[in-house]
Amino acid sequence: MNQNQKIAIIGGGYAGMAAAATLAQRGIAVTVFESAKQLGGRARGVNYQDTELDNGQHLLLGCYRETLRLIELVGGNIEQDFVRFPLQLELHGQFSLKAPNLPAPLHLLVAFVQAQGLSWADRLKAAGFMLRLQLAKFRLDRLQRGMTDCTVAELMVRYGQTGELTLKLWEPLCIAALNTPIAQASAQVMLNVLRDSLNQTRADSDMLLPHLNFTALFPQRAAQYVEAQGGKVHLACGVETLRCVENGFELTTPQGIETFDKVICATSPTAAERLLRGMVGANSFAQHAVRINSYPQDMDSTIAILAALPQQPIYTVYLQYPADCRLPTPMLGLHQCTSQWLFDKGQIAGQHGLIASVISAEGLHQDLTQDQLAQAVAAELQQKFAFPDAPVWYKVIAEKRATFSCNAYLVRPDQRTSVLNLWLAGDYTAGDYPATLEGAVMSGVKCAAEIL
Repeated sequence: MNQNQKIAIIGGGYAGMAAAATLAQRGIAVTVFESAKQLGGRARGVNYQDTELDNGQHLLLGCYRETLRLIELVGGNIEQDFVRFPLQLELHGQFSLKAPNLPAPLHLLVAFVQAQGLSWADRLKAAGFMLRLQLAKFRLDRLQRGMTDCTVAELMVRYGQTGELTLKLWEPLCIAALNTPIAQASAQVMLNVLRDSLNQTRADSDMLLPHLNFTALFPQRAAQYVEAQGGKVHLACGVETLRCVENGFELTTPQGIETFDKVICATSPTAAERLLRGMVGANSFAQHAVRINSYPQDMDSTIAILAALPQQPIYTVYLQYPADCRLPTPMLGLHQCTSQWLFDKGQIAGQHGLIASVISAEGLHQDLTQDQLAQAVAAELQQKFAFPDAPVWYKVIAEKRATFSCNAYLVRPDQRTSVLNLWLAGDYTAGDYPATLEGAVMSGVKCAAEIL
């Protein structure tokens, strides 16, 4: 490609910075526009009480190859940046599954057989189900002819996974991976995650928790990498309008109007819909947009898909306790409590006494005030781990549109649009994965690859 072409990336989250770093690696100077004061999008650092937090806790898996590769490309070190430990699912006092140091998939089958908190019959049912999925290559249409998707709940019933087994194993996995209740969640997307994390090498199922906040982990390093290659990263500089002009695109920002040859829109679905709707409404669109007539999804359809994407929340409650307060493990779950997953930031990031409680997807917790939610979480910590009655301080971060709802049969927009040289990047675009960092990164890399 022409190295002198001007390329704009709208959005400095993981998708946008993955695209930017990929292009910069090939010596292409890009310009990134980010509306916020810091990079990272929905995986960003937050400062409160002189403490570095994240707007939400994210867990990486060993199978997140693109994310881990790009972190190292821009200067990170996986062994130094993360706490890494073998797959373990711990619901405090109720269920425990730990993968032994054996080759995959044997490590998983042994983990199921040795799991604590399930009857022998349920353990065998879980192991048998995994064997059946492996034989079907984690494809629903191989499990049953004509079945392209269904909900996770339907799949569990169809293949004999009991209520107790589903409550302790499959439902927590589904909520953690897809951020969607099992009665709505796509079974095929769930199987894609199981395929990549549990069915290849043993290290693919490893769990990685970063020492750094999520802005510092990748986007901030990526910005330095991009700028070292001659690119630009503008913070607090959102794109107000996107218009097609002859041979390119015109972007309006607080810094003025600038034209580019190619654009990757790596914003949230809501922001992308606004920009594309404004572009379609502009008179210049009909005059200058070069459409790809062979592409089956016209711009109106893309906008409609973006507008219809369902959303799910994630609430994160941070509680600061005295430094000697700690959980039994860096990460563990609670069974049928307000808190779903707890992270001990002392063991993960050296922030001793700091606990993060994560509550994914929609639920009754949304009816509570932030004070009530923090009090409920604190009461659980006091009851189960003998923590003090009240924390020194707490902070509730409510991302009410944290991810798209990964529903069965959901139609997602393609990275390509029907307008030549305009792409969409984000974890919500078409792909095998739910709303994960790896899904976002893979989308950004795919857009960059099409430009290259």
